[in-house]
Amino acid sequence: MTSPVQPDLPARPPFARGGLAWRIAEVLIGLSLFAPLTLAVAALSGSGHRWIDILAQFTAPALTATVLLIALVAVARLWRATAFGLIVAVTLLVAVWPQWFPVQPPARPGAPELTLYSANVHYLNTDIDRMRRSIDQADPDIIVLVELSLQTADGIEALLGDYPHRVDATLPAQMRGPSRSIIASRYPLTQVPTFPDLLHDVAAVADTPLGPINIVGVHLTRPWPYEYQHGQVIQTENLADLRRTTTGPMIVAGDFNSVSSARIGRQVRDEVGLHPAPGILGTWPTALPPVFGMTIDQVYRSPDLTFTRRRLGLPNGSDHAPVVTTFTLAQ
Repeated sequence: MTSPVQPDLPARPPFARGGLAWRIAEVLIGLSLFAPLTLAVAALSGSGHRWIDILAQFTAPALTATVLLIALVAVARLWRATAFGLIVAVTLLVAVWPQWFPVQPPARPGAPELTLYSANVHYLNTDIDRMRRSIDQADPDIIVLVELSLQTADGIEALLGDYPHRVDATLPAQMRGPSRSIIASRYPLTQVPTFPDLLHDVAAVADTPLGPINIVGVHLTRPWPYEYQHGQVIQTENLADLRRTTTGPMIVAGDFNSVSSARIGRQVRDEVGLHPAPGILGTWPTALPPVFGMTIDQVYRSPDLTFTRRRLGLPNGSDHAPVVTTFTLAQ
């Protein structure tokens, strides 16, 4: 009896489901997800080591990239990679949550609100018109500018003419060119001495409808490449010393070169006693969409204040986005 002839089956396409190439793609995607998982673990570890801290800065953009990758692999129906990606995304979300959604106390009923505009305007940026448009759109009560080019000195009235009360401090050339920090206000200011080891700082007491408010503008050194190791830590310790010499509510704003959920943010909370504004949408670098940026430009408050809003301002010519926050007295 003759066996029936089996017809030739068509060759399986290289990327057919279950094929070798398909499985290799799933493995490679899974391996690529270990990079954002490492960032999440670094952030959740609470380690103060500077190299681990640098990894912890990237959790927010890593979460955005991971979610986009999960969407792509889900469309391709790579279910194992999708499941692992979801685990990584949830871990990143846990790491990012304190940065995006810090606890805010309720506002005191009937208390007025003040708007603060704070920005690292970049020491090479001399576009006064663009800076002015950004400030005008925010319509703030108080302005904190750091890394303001000395070449803008002749344009200060055009930039800040609606804010007659001002204090400033000049930073000599260090890692970058010389620049200055300015606090400008619609309300009277009394300048407060600060510490030279804050890379770039200026402080004043503003006589506001909320009562006297301590306003501090800072620019901490970057975590790497640094002028000296542990520079950010030392500068934050000096900020804590400044806080101990003051009384009453305080707002500290500027370029911290750190997200609020990493080492410096924890130090500001634990040693200085200040709490961050929500940090959704990154401030640096402006060359990338804000969802891929890092929120290193921060605004912190003392416990007797609360933030009611936080958003990014119009671009002002810097590689940092300005931050516009509204605050009032806490209950």
